Amino acid sequence: MGVNLSSLTEPKTVELSELEGKTVAIDAYNTIYQFLSIIRQPDGQPLCDRTGRVTSHLSGLLYRTANLITSGIEPCFVFDGKPHPLKMAILAERKERREKAADEWEEAIEEGDIKKAFSKAQQTSKMTPEIRESSRELISYLGLPMVDAPSDGEGQAAYMCSKGDVWAAASQDFDSLLFGAPTLVRNMTITGRRKVPGKDQYKDVRTEVIDSKEFLESLEITKEQLVDICILMGTDFNPGIPGIGPKKGLKLIKDHGDLEHVISSKSYDIPLYQDVRDIFLKSKYTDDYSTTSSEIQRDKIIGMLEGYDFSKERIEGTLDRIDVARKNNRSKKSQRSLDAWF
Repeated sequence: MGVNLSSLTEPKTVELSELEGKTVAIDAYNTIYQFLSIIRQPDGQPLCDRTGRVTSHLSGLLYRTANLITSGIEPCFVFDGKPHPLKMAILAERKERREKAADEWEEAIEEGDIKKAFSKAQQTSKMTPEIRESSRELISYLGLPMVDAPSDGEGQAAYMCSKGDVWAAASQDFDSLLFGAPTLVRNMTITGRRKVPGKDQYKDVRTEVIDSKEFLESLEITKEQLVDICILMGTDFNPGIPGIGPKKGLKLIKDHGDLEHVISSKSYDIPLYQDVRDIFLKSKYTDDYSTTSSEIQRDKIIGMLEGYDFSKERIEGTLDRIDVARKNNRSKKSQRSLDAWF
């Protein structure tokens, strides 16, 4: 799930319309997990077709991606590659938590506790090969660019942003800042009133933009120090020190300068911390990608989604919205290019 830096950040809240004309690299797995988590039936069951195949992710990818395009945003989906060996421990923990949540969901259903069932079900989402491949198929038919990262998708998206090939990296997690993304966008595909996972609470979710330079300057630290803070807290690649959160980690690094001096002063044991640093600061990424969209393959989208029991009328209405939006977006882009000459 990445590091949680929300207590240290003061993001700028924006409307999607304010991002018109921007190209954004979206952490595909992160976003698909969000769709699997929140697009569910009242008892927590995911949306499925008549054969039992999960369709929550396809619903999110079609309808919510359409919202981005109609707002003038050009999405590019970045998929994770092979996980780093240091990430295997956290992946095993997540699997264990999902299995426990699945058992608790069944208990809640038997007890007739629908609220608890929904809460537990949100914690059971997993990326199956069928979900991954059907997601890629739909994204391809929508004419949206896809990038295959060598390893971590957030790192690749941050790299693309640092090169200026996209305006921002989009993810729910803050790890993009550790990987060096100049701009991070959160909540881009899940705005609105949402249930807090694991709690009987709801909150209004708005799209947020975090400028990395402004964020680091407000804390009076460097990117390298931010990475050290998060290693103390614990990342996807190391467990961290119990009891250290963002504010305590910040104080320790500002008091001592860097992780080595904190470890020496406090006698902390953080194995392989330099390897974790290198994941965030020195990983290699691919330049083999394009961020240019192509035309939607309308018949293939309809044929695919009808096969998953989607309404043809609603599919066509959504594709009509995308067509109109893309024509308008191209017209505006051409006008901006023309205006630049005068």
